Amino acid sequence: MRNRQGCLAGLLELFFINKAYEWGQSRFGFGQRSCSGCGCGLIMLLIFILVVGGIICNTNWLKLF
Repeated sequence: MRNRQGCLAGLLELFFINKAYEWGQSRFGFGQRSCSGCGCGLIMLLIFILVVGGIICNTNWLKLF
């Protein structure tokens, strides 16, 4: 039997990831309006896309086999 999360748990995870992403962007990312903000913002965006894709598709990106 596969352990799968329910709809409410997935939405709750997405909510918390969104809040953490917004906080990080305002502190370190594109919200800083500086050269370092562009680099950190891009890295945070890529990590955010991977995490959200993992939540939506129920994919474990760290498992190799």
